[in-house]
Amino acid sequence: MRVAVVGATGRIGSLTAAGLQRDGHDVVPISRTHGVDVVAGTGLDEALTGVDAVVDATSTNAEAVGFFTTATANLLSAEQRTGVGHHVLLSIARVRTVPGNAHMAGKRAQEAAVEAGPIPYTIVPATQFHDFPAMIAGWVEQDGVAQLPPLLMQPIAPADVADILARVAVGAPQGRHRDIAGPEPQDLIDMARRTLAAQGRSIRLVPTWHGGIFDETAAGDVLLPAADAQIAPTTFDEWLTTQQR
Repeated sequence: MRVAVVGATGRIGSLTAAGLQRDGHDVVPISRTHGVDVVAGTGLDEALTGVDAVVDATSTNAEAVGFFTTATANLLSAEQRTGVGHHVLLSIARVRTVPGNAHMAGKRAQEAAVEAGPIPYTIVPATQFHDFPAMIAGWVEQDGVAQLPPLLMQPIAPADVADILARVAVGAPQGRHRDIAGPEPQDLIDMARRTLAAQGRSIRLVPTWHGGIFDETAAGDVLLPAADAQIAPTTFDEWLTTQQR
């Protein structure tokens, strides 16, 4: 099959593209690096001509609702014009249960656009990735200190996410896929501490719900996957061995 991967230079997009190529599929990488801008809409028709399926693995540090709704509208319109038959969206598990997070608000808007759009779709809701805690510690660090929310999550390895996206893309549209998650629940702050130690980074972690990217609406089991989730194989401990320096 010929599959376009949107966000092909990101960590999930690049892994997904590599997995599709490994399985013998023709991959069309879509990113600004490749001369295609999904927000401006430039280059999309040329890139999507002859494509069977699109995997949208984009992310953003910009205003999330505006970015995701604009990019998705442009993608779906171009897919309709070029005859794409399957739109695969990477989303977030339990995204509708956390009102106090701007990125999740953007993903909710993106899901709604895909569900209302003209292209048969599969939405794949993933739990947070194994590298997420250390990444947000880096985002919020000030003077060697990072304030982090004490989240409970069931993280999944980025490579496992990419493998699932690649398999979904070459199959029939499913509508809403089951949640995908890693094998076991973890505490975000403990994960951040262990990842930073493995990477040789020194950041003091302060547990708090105040002033961060999550508030108390994400407390408890809110971010844990649904009971029927598809469980990916890689544990956090196994992933952590790849981070040793």
